[in-house]
Amino acid sequence: MFRGSHVRFEFRHCSTKDKGEKKLFGYSFVPLMQEDGRTLPDGTHELIIYKCEENTSLADCMRYLKLPFSKANLPSNNQTLKGTKESFWITSFLCSTKLTQNGDMLDLLKWRAHPERINDSLSKLKEIDGSEIVKFLQDTLDTLFGILDESSQRYSLKVFDSLVHIINLLQDSKFQHFKPVMDTYIESHFAGALSYRDLMKVLKWYMDRIVEAEHQDHIQQVLKASEYIFKYIIQSRRLFSLATGGQNEEEFRACIHELFMSICFFLSQENKGISPVAQTQAVFLRTFPAIYSELLKFFTVREVAGFVRETLASLPAVVQADSPLEAVKLQCISKTVESQLYINPESRCILLPVVLRVLQTCLQEQRDLVMCARIFTSMLSLIKKEENGIVEPAVSEEVELMVESLLGVLLRTILEISNRPQPAGPAMRLQFQDVTGEFVACLLALLRHMSDKHYQKLLQAFSSKDDLRDFLLHIFTVFRILIRPEMFPKDWTVMRLVTNNVIITTVLYLSDALRKNFLSDKFDYKVWDSYFYLSVIFINQPCLQLESFSPSKRKKILEKYGDMRVMMGCEIFSMWQNLGEHKLNFIPAMIGPFLEVTLVPQPDLRNVMIPIFHDMMDWEQRRSGNFKQVEAKLIDKLDSLMSEGKGDETYRELFNSIIPLFGPYPSLLKKIERETWRESGISLIATVTRLMERLLDYRDCMKLGEVDGKKIGCTVSLL
Repeated sequence: MFRGSHVRFEFRHCSTKDKGEKKLFGYSFVPLMQEDGRTLPDGTHELIIYKCEENTSLADCMRYLKLPFSKANLPSNNQTLKGTKESFWITSFLCSTKLTQNGDMLDLLKWRAHPERINDSLSKLKEIDGSEIVKFLQDTLDTLFGILDESSQRYSLKVFDSLVHIINLLQDSKFQHFKPVMDTYIESHFAGALSYRDLMKVLKWYMDRIVEAEHQDHIQQVLKASEYIFKYIIQSRRLFSLATGGQNEEEFRACIHELFMSICFFLSQENKGISPVAQTQAVFLRTFPAIYSELLKFFTVREVAGFVRETLASLPAVVQADSPLEAVKLQCISKTVESQLYINPESRCILLPVVLRVLQTCLQEQRDLVMCARIFTSMLSLIKKEENGIVEPAVSEEVELMVESLLGVLLRTILEISNRPQPAGPAMRLQFQDVTGEFVACLLALLRHMSDKHYQKLLQAFSSKDDLRDFLLHIFTVFRILIRPEMFPKDWTVMRLVTNNVIITTVLYLSDALRKNFLSDKFDYKVWDSYFYLSVIFINQPCLQLESFSPSKRKKILEKYGDMRVMMGCEIFSMWQNLGEHKLNFIPAMIGPFLEVTLVPQPDLRNVMIPIFHDMMDWEQRRSGNFKQVEAKLIDKLDSLMSEGKGDETYRELFNSIIPLFGPYPSLLKKIERETWRESGISLIATVTRLMERLLDYRDCMKLGEVDGKKIGCTVSLL
């Protein structure tokens, strides 16, 4: 189309006298395309001016196109034209998406015309400017695969290297927008049905030489291009299958398996520090997740999951701290978890163990916590219950594996990051908070998915009582951290309620383990104390004090969660009753905490908790013959708590009334009247009741701002 195209410049005489047609006296011309197909080079050109008669016709271009057009192109013996004084200079610049000025590019594209230049042309491809290559992207790719089809044995390695160069060229930000062009080429124009054999053969050849190779730079370039190499391999194989009805499929599968065996071998090499092989391993892991979608076009999800599992499992278990491999391994796991391969439940069950193993190691060593939290969050987001609340067996098994691998180490991680001193800088503080929040969310999500079966297997899995004891102490401590006021923003009421619901559900499961394993001769004070301490601060949380909410909000909370304070109070009473003679270990230490619970203005909770004091007095009477210790602690703590504004008239009546109260338990006074030590017990109740009356009067007086005389009277009564 462009051959013979040229620009002609005509020189005419312009006269002020003669108003007619301007008289032609000379012309110059410049062809736009050279004989070899290259376009006019960019730059300045000095053109020859040919003189002519006025009536000369230039309609027939062939008369002058055979003449030289530029002084630079004149033969050395042609001095006549070189010596003319007239000069005409032009500057040209090529702007085209189809034409080139590069001879090497043209030699490659016209490889059939000059087969002897193929080797040289392939070698020079890397020296050609990238903008020239992308301009002829489809033609260049057709050329490479054409050479491969016709002379695979001779040129397969050079064609492969050229393909790698082009693929990596498109990774450059300058040429990234040409990637869709290559994708379209692979899907719609690529016709190399036999190319997969040579591509796989050369790729495996490179993989097998990684460990011994002295220089890794070129191999790393090959691995960077592996996503598109696999695209070509799979598409080529699909074209071959369509053409032959699926011949040689077993041979192809065997080749892929052998290729992955080579990959696993080079990934399994342990390296000290930042070795070249470790860097090559890191390069491969960065691109590996992009290959999954290509493999899925030919293999089943279970087969691809098997390839990925074996590949990730082959990585060295122990990696040097300064190795680039460690961070990249987690990034690879993260991309794997976010891929379509992992989202599919059928393949997820195959990948889950290897992902959990990597996560467990990182959490145990407290490394890359931000990335670990991100991965774990992605994993948990895929676990869903059916609409009717039924959990599928496969999902239940996933939860079981996560609990077995990560629950213990997750608790230790939250304890570790919660006890760290917070970094000073605002950016570091933000990162610290983000990691804490994400791990807390992961823990709550995991516990919410646990069923009776999961708790049973968890508790049965502990090999010794010491391991179970450590687990219970860890989880009770973490729960105390979760209900700290500063854990969530003030207005996150729903999140706090969800957290409390998870805590009480878990505590109800674990209290059974506490009773079975740490009572009688195996009694462990520390675990029981941690349990009671958690229960008390749970009940006293501001977000559970429903009396402070509006009636509509209170109703919604009660409908969804019930009154969790009463549930926990019943559990405290039940656990206290199981203690038997071990109750003495908690007298008088638990009097203050339990008394604080009874001051919560919830009648059912008070009815449940106040009889515990009768029990304390009874056991103290048996041990010491009196309960002065209980009495002193009770009065001191009551004085302190009433002074803080806790307690009310109903609470005083609950202590004093002999009328049976609603609920399963009679008042404390009525219970005491049945005991042999009734006189001293009734005396204590009278003392406590009088003290509460005086304290309530004094508090009301101060609140209402009564006259000084009344204040003095109340103060004297109290004293």
